[in-house]
Amino acid sequence: MVRGGRQVSAPLTTIIVVPRERFRVTRRALEALYANTTGPFDLVYVDGGSPAAIRDYLAAEAPARGFTLVRTERYLSPNEARNLGLRHARTRYVVFIDNDAIPAPGWLDKLVECAEETGAAVVGPLYFIGEPEREEIHMAAGDARIEERPTGRRFVERHRFAGKRPSEVRAHLVRQPCEQVEFHCMLVRAEVFGRLGPLDEGLWNMAEHIDLCMLVRRDGGTVYFEPDSRVTYITSGGFGAADYAYFFRRWSQAWTEASLARFREKWDLPADEAGTASEQRWVEGHRHIPLRPVLRALERVLGWRLGGWLGRAVVLPLERRLNRWWVPPPPAPRALDAGRGVGR
Repeated sequence: MVRGGRQVSAPLTTIIVVPRERFRVTRRALEALYANTTGPFDLVYVDGGSPAAIRDYLAAEAPARGFTLVRTERYLSPNEARNLGLRHARTRYVVFIDNDAIPAPGWLDKLVECAEETGAAVVGPLYFIGEPEREEIHMAAGDARIEERPTGRRFVERHRFAGKRPSEVRAHLVRQPCEQVEFHCMLVRAEVFGRLGPLDEGLWNMAEHIDLCMLVRRDGGTVYFEPDSRVTYITSGGFGAADYAYFFRRWSQAWTEASLARFREKWDLPADEAGTASEQRWVEGHRHIPLRPVLRALERVLGWRLGGWLGRAVVLPLERRLNRWWVPPPPAPRALDAGRGVGR
């Protein structure tokens, strides 16, 4: 194919960027992606309801950089956004990456190299969290499976080496098969979707990566960890004024409860299963991140005892009630395909 008057190889990969939980990092992440990605690739940017400044920035960048922009005026659930992007993919591989993820130089080449050399259906990088220079590991491969125990079926999920630095776990940072990688950044063979169907939109806000990885493994495919590819999930920088509405909907109680019900139904887990209950607690704690400055201010002004009590007894319960009032239960998902375990 010809680009810019010169012959280049046809791309193997379509990169699909989707919103994660806020819009503040959009420009920084997109510029880093282009700066740190070599070789030909297609890019589809899915913009779900971003504020005017981000909308206009992306509208200007799309023709200038030559990527496909898919815009909706409403917020999107993550799998809904990914499926919208998938409609535009025509390459051997698809790489999903969040709009707040900063890839390191050479990240894409290493993911593709791993897939080509191992035949993996899914490949994930070494994930960092915070700022790239901190090199704090978010996950270096993961575990995700259903175990049969005397007390019943149990969901087991773990991020390996979370909170460590690479220097502390160097011997473990080798290419290897694993049970899960995350949608912060994930390469998938396009043929996977031909066999399994689209991503399950009944998983509104959680367990989407776990579900896909377990389906791939059940289907006979492999999931690989490639530590020479590195991507940082940016958590610094706070929230812009336009981020709060999306964040509180993205991690809402209604979306969480619907996602858990779907996941338990699909994987035949009881309603009181402890592993998924732990996931639910994590989501609620994560949803309260924007409230941390308020909680700290109460403790600073009133003292840690009284201020802490007011936060736990008043602020957090009030947020839960307001969140449940503001975000209604989502529509019921399509029926499960009993043969494949995916929404159809």
